[in-house]
Amino acid sequence: MIERIVDATPKVEDVQEQEIETSLRPRDFAGYIGQKRLKQNLQLAISAAKKRGEPLDHVLLYGPPGLGKTTMATVIATEMSAAIRVTSGPAIERAGDLASLLTNLQDGDILFIDEIHRLNRTVEEVLYSAMEDFKLDIMLGKGPSARSMRLDLPKFTIIGATTRAGALAAPLRDRFGMIHRLEFYDPTEIRQIIIRAAGILNIQIDKKAAECLATRARLTPRIANRLLKRVRDFADVNGDGIIDEPISRRAMALLEVDELGLDPADRSLLLAIIENYNGGPVGVETLSALTAEERSTIEDFYEPFLMQIGLLERTPRGRKVTHRAYRHLGKTLPKNESQSSFAVE
Repeated sequence: MIERIVDATPKVEDVQEQEIETSLRPRDFAGYIGQKRLKQNLQLAISAAKKRGEPLDHVLLYGPPGLGKTTMATVIATEMSAAIRVTSGPAIERAGDLASLLTNLQDGDILFIDEIHRLNRTVEEVLYSAMEDFKLDIMLGKGPSARSMRLDLPKFTIIGATTRAGALAAPLRDRFGMIHRLEFYDPTEIRQIIIRAAGILNIQIDKKAAECLATRARLTPRIANRLLKRVRDFADVNGDGIIDEPISRRAMALLEVDELGLDPADRSLLLAIIENYNGGPVGVETLSALTAEERSTIEDFYEPFLMQIGLLERTPRGRKVTHRAYRHLGKTLPKNESQSSFAVE
């Protein structure tokens, strides 16, 4: 898949940013912008757990990439005054790897597992008793002489993060006491995030420029921060380093990101449906073959945002572009289609 600046999956530069410069991640709820409902629920649970002197119940955070699941896990650890260990589902290949992680935790510690839906099934089964009973069942030896040993574990909290909650096995999902979805942000919150990041990175940006970037950030903080850095590069080379609205618009034109945050790949997907299937409906497998993209890529990276802003809809018969998508792309509605057949904006 071609690398896209508006792709919300982490890139190397996002990790390097945290290592080389001051981290853009907020440390506590006060600095965490957006997700008001989620913060209220978590603050209540954290206050109750601290009052009882107990570890926080296990938490599952899910939603599209780039919305702050890892950041929220760090904030929870800070608010609980707890140490946090970070790993990912693919990194825990064997039950022994999980046992090593769990036995090195202390009471009240937090184990954050990113991409938890990618855990090996054997590892998942070991995790069940660890989460529920704080016990670890391990096998010693092989063959007829093999025996099972049960170890006591400290009272810890697991925070799992996933972009595909439906891919989790039901027994694992049921062991999380709190399951929360992170929602897309609104443009006002994204503007606040951009201004905050600009302050941390010592970038001068005016209000209109921040609003310009906010409308193009696909309602996602990670993309907003990435666009800010690219516009900073443009301003350093083509101006005096100060980001104003004209500089922002010129940079976005160079990056081919339009006023709704669509890049060439998004527009190509919508145009493929319009030009080849009169706006749809079209099956996702057909769309995958037409655009040379994997089905999972379309479902996980293209569709959520396009549906969120009302340019695409799912129907029982397949994907269909909306009236608004025709207008945005400057296309004329098919004569045999009534306006009422399109999604209401």
